[in-house]
Amino acid sequence: MIGEIAALSTACCWAVAARLFRQLGASYSPLALNFWKGLVAILILLPLTLAMPMQVELSQVDILWLLISGVIGIGLGDTCFFQSLNKIGDSQSLLVAETLAPIFTALLAMAWIAEWLNWQQWLGIALVILSVDMVIKLNRRDQTKIFEATGYIYAALAALCQAVGAVISRDILTSTGIDAANASQIRLLGGMAIIIVLMLGMRQRWLPKSDNPKRTWMVFCAATLVGTFAALYLQMVAFTHTKAAVVQTLFATSVILSLGIAWLLKERIHRQALLWSLLALVGVAVLVAADSPTVAA
Repeated sequence: MIGEIAALSTACCWAVAARLFRQLGASYSPLALNFWKGLVAILILLPLTLAMPMQVELSQVDILWLLISGVIGIGLGDTCFFQSLNKIGDSQSLLVAETLAPIFTALLAMAWIAEWLNWQQWLGIALVILSVDMVIKLNRRDQTKIFEATGYIYAALAALCQAVGAVISRDILTSTGIDAANASQIRLLGGMAIIIVLMLGMRQRWLPKSDNPKRTWMVFCAATLVGTFAALYLQMVAFTHTKAAVVQTLFATSVILSLGIAWLLKERIHRQALLWSLLALVGVAVLVAADSPTVAA
């Protein structure tokens, strides 16, 4: 249960942070936003990792794999997703990425670390993916977006990068016993390295443009605390205790959880979206029950 709770908590963090990061889109370029949120998360994690040094000794190979996980999952994955957002919008980007990421993760986990799913887990994954896809379609904002094949390719690549990062993290976490905080810090360093290279190569602007810099940085810090620091730590806890494909599927419920935030803010919600959200909850329940020791036995 610890892994499932951590995964759902991560999805909740992403749902809250998405609201905040959306306000920053006009001030930061995608890469600059990715750079600053990574830097702040590293600084926040630093006292925690200094206070709780690693209790296990990692080999250079293990550290390298965690860095690669960050390069692929955080650096390249986020960059591909941002490119997809610019070309086909948030609705279609989420539709492709959140559908493919759990499937890619399940297949890679079976091939890489021999992590197999039972039929109940496949059923739960199918229910969640179907529900998330339908909610995204019902809440589509831009019906006139021009079709750009490259946008869908970037979204698929983002999903693949998420899956590779997830499986590598799961492998290292379970084989070494490294704690979530130190694993997160190493992954962030890997992600930051590739982001800096991309920013220098593409000559991106580092600082935001804003009429109210103080408010912009306050919103940014709040979004980073919730969406990067807390979410990344909880993500590592989830991968430590639960199968990678199950975790990745539960992450996708952030789309459903965002409806709850909209309801709290008294925003209008499509009635059918609520029904699909209930089906998603059924899928989550199936996943949690199927991953319990009783069913596994």
